[in-house]
Amino acid sequence: MVNRCRQRMLAAWVYGDVPFRPAEVEPQRDLSSAKRKFADSLNEFKFQCIGDAETDDEMCIARSLQEFATVLRNLEDERIRMIENASEVLLTPLEKFRKEQIGAAKEAKKKYDKETEKYCGILEKHLNLSSKKKESQLQEADSQVDLVRQHVYEVSLEYVFKVQEVQERKMFEFVEPLLAFLQGLFTFYHHGYELAKDFSDFKTQLTISIQNTRNRFEGTRSEVESLMRKMKENPLEHKTISPYTMEGYLYVQEKRHFGTSWVKHYCTYQRDSKQITMVPFDQKSGGKGGEDESVTLKSCTRRKTDSIEKRFCFDVEAVDRPGVITMQALSEEDRRLWMEAMDGREPVSNRSGMSSKSKAAQLDSIGFSIIRKCIHAVETRGINEQGLYRIVGVNSRVQKLLSVLMDPKAAAETEADICAEWEIKTITSALKTYLRMLPGPLMMYQFQRSFIKAAKLENQESRVSEIHSLVHRLPEKNRQMLQMLMNHLANVANNHKQNLMTVANLGVVFGPTLLRPQEETVAAIMDIKFQNIVVEILIENHEKIFNTVPDAPLANTLHLSRKKSGDSKPPSCSERPLTLFHTTQSTDRQEQRNSLINSSLESVVSSNANSILNSSSSLQPNMNSSDPDLDTLKPARPNSLPPNPSPTSPLSPSWPMFSAPSSPMPTSSTSSDSSPIRSVAGFVCFSVAAVVLSLAWSSLHAVFSLLANFVPCHPNLHLLFDRPEEAVREDSR
Repeated sequence: MVNRCRQRMLAAWVYGDVPFRPAEVEPQRDLSSAKRKFADSLNEFKFQCIGDAETDDEMCIARSLQEFATVLRNLEDERIRMIENASEVLLTPLEKFRKEQIGAAKEAKKKYDKETEKYCGILEKHLNLSSKKKESQLQEADSQVDLVRQHVYEVSLEYVFKVQEVQERKMFEFVEPLLAFLQGLFTFYHHGYELAKDFSDFKTQLTISIQNTRNRFEGTRSEVESLMRKMKENPLEHKTISPYTMEGYLYVQEKRHFGTSWVKHYCTYQRDSKQITMVPFDQKSGGKGGEDESVTLKSCTRRKTDSIEKRFCFDVEAVDRPGVITMQALSEEDRRLWMEAMDGREPVSNRSGMSSKSKAAQLDSIGFSIIRKCIHAVETRGINEQGLYRIVGVNSRVQKLLSVLMDPKAAAETEADICAEWEIKTITSALKTYLRMLPGPLMMYQFQRSFIKAAKLENQESRVSEIHSLVHRLPEKNRQMLQMLMNHLANVANNHKQNLMTVANLGVVFGPTLLRPQEETVAAIMDIKFQNIVVEILIENHEKIFNTVPDAPLANTLHLSRKKSGDSKPPSCSERPLTLFHTTQSTDRQEQRNSLINSSLESVVSSNANSILNSSSSLQPNMNSSDPDLDTLKPARPNSLPPNPSPTSPLSPSWPMFSAPSSPMPTSSTSSDSSPIRSVAGFVCFSVAAVVLSLAWSSLHAVFSLLANFVPCHPNLHLLFDRPEEAVREDSR
């Protein structure tokens, strides 16, 4: 039906009834305009970055919309050229053919019709002449008819000739412009083909980035879902680290002229200063808070149930405010926590602890034996299994295998005797589970932020160099275990055509395990993608990272440019200046450290800068964390206070807390102890300071390692950033 209508339109144009406008031209203009608007929308669209930086894959995906817009605009530019060319090569020649040739044929037809009508009239008039006319009149009439007939014949021949000419001209003057139009159309299609070829490389890269992002999303989603379940089960155990002992919403009873009212407040309490801050705040009123009020706690008493109509109430007496402040908690558990924090009548329970299961896993000979056996079994029996390390084993079987491997008797047996009866997925799950059971991640909490920063660097070489330096600052056992694991994962990745486990897939599997955060938060989950990048770099460059010494110290590379999305991020606590704190030490501890100072003083005086650099390499591995460019261990905030805090307990109010960088706790300048040992210790401190000022930046790591060895020996000074919390607690005992 459509073809028949087009044929009628073409016939009408041929005979000059309607002007010719191809149906494909105007819709093409409308289509081009719509596609240009779509390209503009793609070019203006921006993806929001979740977190403080983007991965290379995320940047590739974000840039893809601009690439799409560029391709569409380029294609539409060629389409416009095709449309403009159509007017020149198709419409103009056809319109000229219609006016000149078909118009001339129409004029010839009009002339033929006019002469035919004239001839027919003369002929009828001639036939109506009477035979009684004179012979001369009849001959004159016959000659006139012959002249008209002859003229009609000539006009007829001219008309037939013109029609034949038009029919012949249509063969080339009508088809040739159509051929030129189709040639322009083919040129447009060929241009699209060339664009597709040029776009193929980016399309391949984008496909890989999309797949990697999808894999990371699956891992991130499972982590978020796991965190959600944990927070639903124990919401109080997943509170963020806060400078306040307790904080949350409370309803405060306020007396009015005609009765009382309960106003919702956001309250905070600091145990050290016994300061309570109350800010009126109600979410239903748009989140507008009132003026805050601070009082000093005097006592806290649970309100009896039969003494008030409200539930979960307790009374607070303030030093600087008369009367009793009655508060209502949100639940019985919430009231118990507030009572514990304010030293109320409720007993204090310490929820912080470590499972015996986690304590059992260590980087000792048994731990190395377990990992070595698992790796040996995987590489000999299951290196080509699809989904290696991604497919998990049955939990009961995994726990049973771990119990067998962690038995000291099994550590002396061969790998085949231990692992031959177990499935590969059970062995791989046992390896990952054992790494998670370690007291801390294999790449350590204090280095975690530095590894994340390294993954966010712009240049790939800078990332590798930074991670190279960080790996060599790990303790020896951690580095050995990590090297053994990375060599194994490189072997797994080399067989990715069979096991389908590429470097990116292995990064997704081992990133959260090797760099698990100290606190489970959504922000930590958003850093999983950078943890994966760190593992990918370790796998791809394992020979260089573990078998060669870093070229430059880490301090020189930490100041490289970061990604723009993280430039505006404020410095973390780990990046702030060092603060000295008072600590108490036992007499035996003092004598031991005094002897250490005396023995170390001679080596400091007699050695030069070169010997200092050489001695820094032989320091204990756990002293490497004293590098000021690396992140420090953050002590976990206790969820509840100990029932009877001792003067030396880290959880006691007298224990020094972290202070802001603008107000560090001053060191004591006076002391009743004026022994020579104290003077010697001061001389050591000033000697170390002089060495620090004299050395260049290249020896920064050695100087700070020396500083970590000598300064903590002072009986009243302690570098908290360089000592883990476990060591502090051990000293306090």
